[in-house]
Amino acid sequence: MNDTRNLDVSVIIGAYEAMPYLTRCLQSVEAQTLSADRFEIIAVDDGSTDGTGAHLDEFAARTAISTTVIHQANSGGPSGPRNVGLARARGRFVFFLDADDFLGFEALERMLALADKAGTDVVLGKMVGVNRGAAGSMWGRHDQERVDIFDSRVIYTLSAQKLFRRELLVRHGITFDEKMSSGEDALFTMEAYLRSAGVSVVSEYVCYYLVGRDDGLHATRTGGYEPRFEALTALVELIAELVPEGPERDFLMARPFTVGLIQQFGPGVVKESEEVRAHKLELAGRITKYWTPGVAKLIKVNERLRIECVARGRLDLLADIHRFIAARHTPEIVRADRGDAAYLVYPHFRKPGAGLPDEVFEMTVPEWSVSRRLQPPARPKPGQDRTAPTLARRVVRRVRRDMRRWKASV
Repeated sequence: MNDTRNLDVSVIIGAYEAMPYLTRCLQSVEAQTLSADRFEIIAVDDGSTDGTGAHLDEFAARTAISTTVIHQANSGGPSGPRNVGLARARGRFVFFLDADDFLGFEALERMLALADKAGTDVVLGKMVGVNRGAAGSMWGRHDQERVDIFDSRVIYTLSAQKLFRRELLVRHGITFDEKMSSGEDALFTMEAYLRSAGVSVVSEYVCYYLVGRDDGLHATRTGGYEPRFEALTALVELIAELVPEGPERDFLMARPFTVGLIQQFGPGVVKESEEVRAHKLELAGRITKYWTPGVAKLIKVNERLRIECVARGRLDLLADIHRFIAARHTPEIVRADRGDAAYLVYPHFRKPGAGLPDEVFEMTVPEWSVSRRLQPPARPKPGQDRTAPTLARRVVRRVRRDMRRWKASV
């Protein structure tokens, strides 16, 4: 048995109907370059009927790694098994591994080494997809000992497959909400980010392989729109609770609007019943109360415009925007009569009765349309260097400057 004092990592595996994928998952853990006496496995069989439980028992009986197998009735989701495993964990850190997926052989060693070197509480290990997509914008060319969550892309990966310092989770009582059927991992990870003493990123080595199952059971659940709105509402309320108003909150709020709310009002919304559309708008109101000019200026025009239509309850205008985008039209760029503002001419730009102010159409961040980058045409002022930064770059710099000033003032 492992000496509890030497346990660095508890690998928590929640497993439900995981065969045959579980075999490769366990092989990847057993093959870790981190010494077997430095970590443990806590596997929770969540009422499987396909031999998952028996396979876990057989593995535990022969492996040199301290392995605890817990058998329980099906809980209905991943939160229950993860919480059970977390309650039994003894390591300094915990890592949540889905039974369908597998680790790179050096994953635990690399993530642990970076956490200890930097003194951080959360470590992201580079992920790639196997027969499925995986988030990629947060991985750089080199490992990052410490990132600023308010000025990086780490908030765009809120899955639970990360290394978390257990003391952080215990001290703040951070667990998975078992009442939620969607988005519980995003809530857990965002709170850990915000309460942590720092976040590190392993980019130089693939630590985690997300596997797309042939039977589709690992795919995002499709339990209707209500749980998704519930998850988004919980996320924006968590951000509002933990982060004061200002540029940092705005930066975080952009995520649930662009990865969450906007997807609930896609082109198919026009085919939904009037009752469903009205209900969606009602649920969206709990989220759009956090839709501010500060959040809006961080978002591309084509997304901002759609969110603005939702916030105003104008699904008629939204339908026109969807048709314009579906037709692969490239919006015209026009400049303000005064100043250096530039606008993208989407449907209802300066249209009487639409009620959409010019600011909704203003370019504040770089944007792509169809296959080309959109940016304002060069129009330097008299005596101005034509090589001066573009408007988009100036706006990004101004936002970052405002964030630095705001940080210094709190």
